[in-house]
Amino acid sequence: MKRMPATRRFAPTSLMLGNIVTGCSVLAPAGMLPELSGALDISIHAAGLLITFGAMVLCIGSPLTAWLTSRIDRRTLLGVTLAVLTVTNLASALAPDYASLLVIRLIMLAIGALYTPQAAGTGALIVPVERRGSTIAYIFLGWSLAAAVGLPLITFIASHYGFRVAYGGIALVGCVSCALLLWRLPHGLLGAPVDLKTWIELGRNRMVLVLLAITTLHMSGQFVIFTFMGPLLARLTGAGPNAIGLVFGLYGVCGFIGVMIATRIVDSWGPYRTSVLFTSLMLTGVAGWALSAGIYALMAASVAIWGLGFASTNSMQQVRLVASAPALASASVSLNTSVLYIGQAIGSAIGGALFANGWLHGAGYVSAAFVALALATILLTRPRHAAAE
Repeated sequence: MKRMPATRRFAPTSLMLGNIVTGCSVLAPAGMLPELSGALDISIHAAGLLITFGAMVLCIGSPLTAWLTSRIDRRTLLGVTLAVLTVTNLASALAPDYASLLVIRLIMLAIGALYTPQAAGTGALIVPVERRGSTIAYIFLGWSLAAAVGLPLITFIASHYGFRVAYGGIALVGCVSCALLLWRLPHGLLGAPVDLKTWIELGRNRMVLVLLAITTLHMSGQFVIFTFMGPLLARLTGAGPNAIGLVFGLYGVCGFIGVMIATRIVDSWGPYRTSVLFTSLMLTGVAGWALSAGIYALMAASVAIWGLGFASTNSMQQVRLVASAPALASASVSLNTSVLYIGQAIGSAIGGALFANGWLHGAGYVSAAFVALALATILLTRPRHAAAE
């Protein structure tokens, strides 16, 4: 058997590292809401709108940019996207006020919307079909690492040195990641062109539509809590920055573990059964948060269980979408990313309203209701042959 060239062997790793930068760029405000609030003289609710408005831009930008850039070489496209993320994170570190930071963030995410779906689609182009599921899950490991390592570091750095230093750190990692991607990703990778016919075909695919609904539900549920997790812990348990950072760390580390397990079992279990397992863990975790609200140790343990499912479930959604319409993978994955961010916008808006009105205990129950509905919908998509799709 001919050995795969070194550049192509390490290409999935370069794509995964880019997802770390993307994940940190998207999640960063959640880890430093108090610092943004204090430094910019705004409320925590207003700081949370950086996530809500950013998610709205992402949900529009993902399918739009997939259409506009479908004929561009993936190495060039992804390299430019990472370069923009690097520059805009640096600009965020220098932003003089809230309005400037918000504008920079919207620009950052309008371009950054490209990265995650195109990285998944590119991963599918560089490996054999039988390794596609595990490779896509591996690329999404970057998001788990962003939560496991990046978010706790962002929380620590922001609480000790300010939000500007935290943004500067993301920019530095982005610069390194961009260089690695340009070094390792091969030239000449092109996905299927995306045009109006592509969107019509996706709209007629019932399984694709149901999978997109599942993504919206479970992301909405998670972000009711996640956007304001730090302030909620502080209000409900009196936790300080280090204790909050520890919970973010548990969330991310368990997410990393979950994706590693999913990567190992998905090719044998099939994405349906793997989805059921990890969505069930997610539901157990958010329900545990709701029932233990006010007890730090139990809330932290619940976040750890929740963390096992958060990234793995999304990875399985990507795998199921690719399997349900392989020829339309670039467009369907971009749509999944779009509804993922719709879910973030819905969840963070609901969470912000609950937080602003002092309904701190209600957030967990609202979150659990969304995730329970997502699990019920997954169960309705059980394939005729349970081992595979």
